[in-house]
Amino acid sequence: MSLAAEGPRHRAPSLSIVVPAYNAEREIAECLAALRADAPADAELIVVDDASTDATPDVAKAAGAIVVRLARNEGPGGARNHGVARAEGDVILFVDADVVVASGAVGRVARAFADDAGLAALFGSYDDRPRAPGLVSRYRNLLHHFVHHAGRAEASTFWAGLGAVRRAAFLAVGGFDVVRFAQPSIEDIELGARLRRAGHRIRLDPAVQGTHLKRWTFASMVRVDVTRRALPWARLILETAHTPADLNLSPSQRATAALAALAVLGVALTPLRPTPALTVALAALAGVAALNRRFYALLWRRGGLPLLAAGFPLHVLYFLYSAATFVYAALEARLAGRGRRP
Repeated sequence: MSLAAEGPRHRAPSLSIVVPAYNAEREIAECLAALRADAPADAELIVVDDASTDATPDVAKAAGAIVVRLARNEGPGGARNHGVARAEGDVILFVDADVVVASGAVGRVARAFADDAGLAALFGSYDDRPRAPGLVSRYRNLLHHFVHHAGRAEASTFWAGLGAVRRAAFLAVGGFDVVRFAQPSIEDIELGARLRRAGHRIRLDPAVQGTHLKRWTFASMVRVDVTRRALPWARLILETAHTPADLNLSPSQRATAALAALAVLGVALTPLRPTPALTVALAALAGVAALNRRFYALLWRRGGLPLLAAGFPLHVLYFLYSAATFVYAALEARLAGRGRRP
């Protein structure tokens, strides 16, 4: 199976699209329609039904997709692995069932792999016009959009919501780790870490975009951020002793976390030393605003004062619980290390 870029004596790599789906009957029809409209005629479109209890597989079949049905729920990582096993393409494009790709996105992915034989993986971002109503949903989806648009092109991670990988590279590193990540988590980030350790290149192309249809509540956002993202990611960093310097872990993001913690400390000390403590808190929050002014400008453009007024405290809270989760993971690792000593 050739993995070479298109050239005088080489064909362009073939493409398979894999959509993991669990109880996605309300979103998947639009997801698949957008893919059908945008993908090359010869691209495979595979939906892996992760033991849904609704009409997801019927909707997928009606849309003309190849449907792989799993007997038990294995999580998105397991579903994607099954999709790759069924796929025949040289390049596998993963698209979540609640993502509607923008026109031209699939073609841009295909061209990237055809033009660069050394490219192992590529991922894009959500667009800046999320459909889900509510301030929390709009803030959360716009945060993802902004972080990916501010990231470095030569990435050290991977995102499977709208991301592609060469089948050979994917198989060489063992695919998604379904033992460690049986539920939606950082299985794509961990896959990206293994790809990078194996010497493969990963590119972030924010022009590859899709609309995210997911609705977030405050509770679901915090729960997912802490238990499915921050905690396993912190454990992975501590385990591998490698801290990426892009996306959510860029220097400005780390500085923002420190300033958010300083603001909380200032507020806590206000009853003891009101004036200096409050001054420190306000100065720290001003620093947060300065470091993240481009993101807050995006919130203003997309939702005016209401979205900005909701987004700023949500963003500060995000950095607080993310930093606290990392501290917890570090203490957990240290205690576990002591427990293993003779």
